[in-house]
Amino acid sequence: VQLQASGGGLVQAGGSLRLSCAASGRTFSRLSMAWFRQAPGKEREFVGGTKWSNGHTYYSDSVKGRFIISRDNAKNTVDLQMNSLKPEDTAVYFCAAGSSIISSSVGSADAYPYWGQGTQVTVSS
Repeated sequence: VQLQASGGGLVQAGGSLRLSCAASGRTFSRLSMAWFRQAPGKEREFVGGTKWSNGHTYYSDSVKGRFIISRDNAKNTVDLQMNSLKPEDTAVYFCAAGSSIISSSVGSADAYPYWGQGTQVTVSS
């Protein structure tokens, strides 16, 4: 599976950005997809994900109510709409994919074997 993330950039606090991740190489509809982020000096952090087997979407508490994940199985893409951005959302954002993600592991980076290259999001105050 190859993942290509795009859409990062610089935005002021309170603004919005939309990230997109395009997948290829495997049946997209049977892939669970997730977004993680990593700020300098910090561990990689789960942002949100969507599990293919039950269609559920999961979010970390830090982004719940502000970020929205959507997937388009026809286009093999998963998007991350980020609203009400805060300076603490500044990080490199990665999309990840896996075919055997169980609900209890949705937020675990180790559960995902496939990763995109990351896209920088910078939120200025």
